[in-house]
Amino acid sequence: MSSDSTTWSDYAFEGKLINVRIDTVRVADGSLRQREIVEHPGAVAVVPVLPDGRIVLVRQYRPAVGRQMLELPAGTVEPDEAVDSTASRELAEETGYRTGAISELVRFFVSPGWCNEELVIYAANDIEPGEPDTEDDEEIDVEIVDPGDVRGLIKTGEIADAKTMVGLSLYLGLSMHRSTSGGE
Repeated sequence: MSSDSTTWSDYAFEGKLINVRIDTVRVADGSLRQREIVEHPGAVAVVPVLPDGRIVLVRQYRPAVGRQMLELPAGTVEPDEAVDSTASRELAEETGYRTGAISELVRFFVSPGWCNEELVIYAANDIEPGEPDTEDDEEIDVEIVDPGDVRGLIKTGEIADAKTMVGLSLYLGLSMHRSTSGGE
């Protein structure tokens, strides 16, 4: 197994949220290749669980995929912000729910072949309702989901993003394998 050795980088784009750099790397055979890398500051998602076990999700339009998505509350880590603080902040901003205690479920790289974004998913069990404080450009609807409905929402594509599937599957202990015989 070999690893690329970065020889130099040039920035193709520098934005408010992401940067795109072109790395020129020397590969195992000694030749130079280019790698397009998206730099992202990292993000969090939260599995907010009500005292009765139901889960708080958010529905919002995602222009990148051209549709409404039912998701875990989530957001980007701000500069010099602790990741667990980001999770509490995003939960309150998007849903209005506040929590005093969160616990980390998992952290992973979203798509390490082309992006350095690390996503951390938390569970929040002791949540209390409040008023959301969304960004001016966010239109978010809060939806409460029964845990027994999650598998069906994933299978029908109602829940279709990776962070939500990973977070809910880990929290609920779901096995999401698809049968080729058409049955479960």
